[in-house]
Amino acid sequence: MSACLLSFAKTRSPADGYAASPQREDGRFRNPVPRPAMGFWKTLRILRDALFNKPADAVPAAPPTVLALTPQQLAQAPDRSLFRLGHSTMLIKLRGGWWITDPVFAERASPVQWAGPKRFHAPPIALDELPPLRGVLLSHDHFDHLDYATVRRLADTAQVFLTPLGVGDRLIAWGIDPAKVRQFDWWDGATVDGVRFVATPAQHFSGRGLFDSDKTLWASWTVIDEPASGPPLRLFFSGDTGYFAGFAEIGRRFGPFDVTLMETGAYDANWPHVHMQPEQTVQAHIDLRGRWLLPIHNGTFDLAMHAWTEPFERVSALAAERGVALTTPRMGERVDLQAPQPTAPWWREAEHSEPLDSLTRASRL
Repeated sequence: MSACLLSFAKTRSPADGYAASPQREDGRFRNPVPRPAMGFWKTLRILRDALFNKPADAVPAAPPTVLALTPQQLAQAPDRSLFRLGHSTMLIKLRGGWWITDPVFAERASPVQWAGPKRFHAPPIALDELPPLRGVLLSHDHFDHLDYATVRRLADTAQVFLTPLGVGDRLIAWGIDPAKVRQFDWWDGATVDGVRFVATPAQHFSGRGLFDSDKTLWASWTVIDEPASGPPLRLFFSGDTGYFAGFAEIGRRFGPFDVTLMETGAYDANWPHVHMQPEQTVQAHIDLRGRWLLPIHNGTFDLAMHAWTEPFERVSALAAERGVALTTPRMGERVDLQAPQPTAPWWREAEHSEPLDSLTRASRL
């Protein structure tokens, strides 16, 4: 890979144990403001409700409409196109190269594929039909954001994996070529083909098992494309996060953002420090000095106690109330990042539609 095309700032390796990271303490990463411990009994109550008290409308009555994508459509897509593939998985074209965020193509967001949250819809395009990827952008290591099977399938076709500290170690342990993996602390990043990627703060947690809590870092991402000629573009990808003062700081350093891809879903009063309520999503977008808000982390998996349509309805009402430009594309629908447009409330149709043949696409994963 040519050095003029790919440069990195302060990339870290496990050799130093990440001891220099201000986010690291006693062998674990932490938020600037520590999140309160849930405690055994509260955790037990949450698990009980998740298993036995889920509302019926937490899952759609029929699969939501998905706009199927073809390799030909992607090949013809202009630069600065975004396609939402599901949950927090976005396919974005920048300077002729394709980037994907938190790619999850598995049927379940779970350590096993016989149990756990199941997809409401198939991806708009099969994993094997994706174009070769310039890069993969990862926010943290939870199962609904980092899917082992998907990452392994992308190992050969993706040129670079950009991750927070420690997440890259997982990829290397899974067999990803170490030369392709770069991992960063908050405020550090990479410039690839002239596009700048900065790992920015988030308020969350990490872990994939019983004993690895917070062993890896979590992050949001700032993406800056400022060509020598033509309009600049600034994107913000939230990953998973609670609301915190860091949004205003990111906005001061890197805003205004043309589009913010903001977590809006899987929230609950029982975990306010790690996922935002829709009111906080809108405020975070304002703190970031965002122009267009695109809500993500919804519409694909059942990860909380609210109705699956509630995040869309609440954020739509709040955006209208506060004068925030909102776009809510269907899965597979193209968004022009230079000129986003308002979209129809497609989630309302799903409650009255028949099951879709597109679900059979899941067998192709």
